[in-house]
Amino acid sequence: MKHFNDKHFGDRLQAAAQARQAMLKRAEKPAADDPKVLQRKAEREAIAAARVAREEAKAQAAIEQRAREEAEATERAAIAARKAREEADLAVAALAEQKALRDARYAARKKRKA
Repeated sequence: MKHFNDKHFGDRLQAAAQARQAMLKRAEKPAADDPKVLQRKAEREAIAAARVAREEAKAQAAIEQRAREEAEATERAAIAARKAREEADLAVAALAEQKALRDARYAARKKRKA
């Protein structure tokens, strides 16, 4: 018994050939001057240019941040040196005061003995 949609061998071969042609057409690369291709290429170039600009801005920001950090470190070092100098001056002054007091005690003791 034959089926309702029974095709002949030639019909099946023709359908297969048409399917192959359709697949080849879908896989075919569009021409280089196709408007869609040109638009996608322009979009990719714009994205690439934006990426380069972002990377340059990021690098510039990193350089500026590094310069700020170095300036802050220099300022902290200068403050630390000034504090150390002040502490050393205070220590020298304290030693001089102690020596003056000690000398005054010695002088008073000599005066008492004499």
